[in-house]
Amino acid sequence: MDMIAGMLRRPSAASILSLVGVLAFYVVLGGVDLGKLMGAASWVNYAARIGIVALFVGLLMISGEIDISIGAMIPAGAMTTAIITGYFGLPMIFGVLGALAIGLIVGLFNGFIVTRTTVPSLIVTLGTLVAMQGIVLAGSKLLTGAASVPLSAPGWAKTLFGDLMFGGNHQVVILWWIGLAVVVWFVMHESKYGNWIFAIGGDKVSARNAGIPVDRITICLFVGTATAASFVGMCNAIQFNSAQVSGGMGDIFNIIVSVVVGGVLLTGGFGSITGVFVGTITFAVVNKGIDFTSIDRNWSNLIIGIMLLVAVGMNETFRKKAMSAVRKKKG
Repeated sequence: MDMIAGMLRRPSAASILSLVGVLAFYVVLGGVDLGKLMGAASWVNYAARIGIVALFVGLLMISGEIDISIGAMIPAGAMTTAIITGYFGLPMIFGVLGALAIGLIVGLFNGFIVTRTTVPSLIVTLGTLVAMQGIVLAGSKLLTGAASVPLSAPGWAKTLFGDLMFGGNHQVVILWWIGLAVVVWFVMHESKYGNWIFAIGGDKVSARNAGIPVDRITICLFVGTATAASFVGMCNAIQFNSAQVSGGMGDIFNIIVSVVVGGVLLTGGFGSITGVFVGTITFAVVNKGIDFTSIDRNWSNLIIGIMLLVAVGMNETFRKKAMSAVRKKKG
C-alpha cells in the first residue's frame, strides 16, 4: 500500500491515469481497436512535433514562467529555412543555422525582458507572439512576395530532419523527440540544474538568496522554448518541402495543454519530464485517436476540455498529497 501511495504522489501520476482513462473511454465508448491505434503513425508523428516543444515549455513552467510566443516561432523557423534555402538558394546548412538563430535571438529577448522588468512572462511573450507573427508575414511578403515558400532539401537534411522511417509513415522527428526527452529528463532529475529549476519555481526570492543564478537560468529556459519551436518549424519545412506563414501557429495551446495534462502546475515548482512525455502522448491520442472511433470528430474539443479540467483537478490533489507526505517526514 505504501508503494502505491508513493506512486500516486508522483507528479506523473495524473498523466498516466489520464492516458489510461482516455484509452478506456475510446475502447468502451468509441469501439476503437487498441492494437490498430497503437500501431498508427498519425498520433505518434503529431506527438513528436508538439512533444519536442512541450519538453522545454514544461521546464519553463516548472520554473514558474510561461512562453506563448512558441506559436509564432514554429512558422518563424519554417519560413527562415524556406526563404534562405528555397528562395535565395543558399546551402541547407545556412537554413538550419538560420532557424536555430532566430529561436536563440527571440528566446534571449524574452528572457532578458522578463528578468529585467516586473512584467509577467505571459504578457511579454504575448507581445512577442504578435510581433513575430507580423515579422514573419511582412518579412515573407517583402522578401519573396508570397506567404508560402517551397524548398528542396538535400538528402542529408531529409535523413536527419524530415524523412520517413522503416519504409512506413513514422517520421524521423520521433527519434529527436525521444532523444531530447532522455537528455531533458537527465538534466531535470539527475543534475543540480533540475533542483535549481524546482527551487526557482517554488520561491524565486529564496532561490536567489541561496545563490542560485535565477536570471541566467530563466533566460536559458526561454532560449530553450523558442529554439525548440523554431527547430520543429525547420523540421516541418524540410519534411513537407515548403513553409507557410501560419503553419503550426495553432499548436500554442495544444502544447500548453499537453504540459498541464502531464502534471505540471501553472504556478510552478511541481512537475516531471516523464509526466510531460506521457501528457503529450495522451493529448495526441485524444486529438488524433478519435479518427479511429465511431465518435464524431466535432466532439474532440469537448473531450480535450474535459480532460484538461480533470487533469488540473488531479494535479492539485496529488500535489497536496505530496506536500502532506513531505510535512509528515519532516515532522
